[in-house]
Amino acid sequence: MPKTSARLLSLLSLLQARRDWPGALLAERLDVSPRTVRRDVDRLRELGYPVVAMKGPDGGYRLDAGTELPPLLFDDEQAVALAVALQIATTTGAGIEEAAARALNTVRQVLPARLRHRVDTLRVTAVDRPAIRPEPQVDSDVLMAIGATVHGREVLRFDYSPVSGPARATAGTSQGCEGTPAALPASAAPPGSPTGALPQTPRHTDPAPPPPRRVEPHHLVTWGRRWYLVAWDLDRDDWRTFRADRITPRTPTGPRFPPRELPGGSVAAFITARFRGVEATEGPDGVGGWPCRGEVILALPAAEVLRHTREGIVEELGPDRCRVVLGSWSWPGLAAAIGRFDADIEVIGPPELASAFAHLATRYAAAAQPRATPDP
Repeated sequence: MPKTSARLLSLLSLLQARRDWPGALLAERLDVSPRTVRRDVDRLRELGYPVVAMKGPDGGYRLDAGTELPPLLFDDEQAVALAVALQIATTTGAGIEEAAARALNTVRQVLPARLRHRVDTLRVTAVDRPAIRPEPQVDSDVLMAIGATVHGREVLRFDYSPVSGPARATAGTSQGCEGTPAALPASAAPPGSPTGALPQTPRHTDPAPPPPRRVEPHHLVTWGRRWYLVAWDLDRDDWRTFRADRITPRTPTGPRFPPRELPGGSVAAFITARFRGVEATEGPDGVGGWPCRGEVILALPAAEVLRHTREGIVEELGPDRCRVVLGSWSWPGLAAAIGRFDADIEVIGPPELASAFAHLATRYAAAAQPRATPDP
């Protein structure tokens, strides 16, 4: 490689490594004169790199943002990280699969052989869980528009489309999370409706479109391969979580707003609590946020229970005995989750958990009885 070209690449690499570079320091690192640095900077500008000269006693240079994307330099770790990130981009549901594949092909073509081999040995295959219908995809332009209002702290106005197809219970349908409506609990079912069924609403002819929502957007998050907007709803005076695939942003955006403090202390605590159907509270206990929380002793080694428990507390009490604290949406749900372990169970508390086990035992015993065959 010609000496000038090699020096230009070294200069570009240095400018990408930090924000500001004194001219004298660049000359020292490249082992050239300050005049040569100035000439090399002019060459980079001719190639499209926006190098800005800084005024001051020593002067200096900065690689600024330009109108077009010039060629970039990556070190080995950055190049591998970029290639891996582009492979898993197909699992984000952000509608960028084709662009990510083209970008990965571009990056791979210019990788050195040693790095291309490392990237090729890691092949990521995204496999969707079987579902009645595919997971919704979000337009990348919508994500960019939402992200811009979050970054600029500007009021977002948008149309929120209704759920298409039959209603079905999914994660993320708790109070304050405006996703697919979930089934109502038996205690909340209106008179005359099936237990847990949604009340039937009368059909209207050509209903008037709902007014646009007005929110103070705070965070754009992903949960279970879906994108959600966490925002303060100005019309409902409460925190809400909206599915991004149902959002159609309107322009122009509203005025800027001072940020509110998110309940729970962090977006992770807030969104986890909302998807559990409880209020967000701070604390390190990973099961304290569930509406129902129980404690049992299982006749199993703690290591075996830990392999099948993503949340909760498991404490070893002996070689074949452990204490388990778990949480769930309901007491029968918690009892069923604990019952999946093939082991004897001792309920420590609360009494609602013991009652749930008794209720399930009666139901399971009835299900085990043979049914009489009706006469033809």
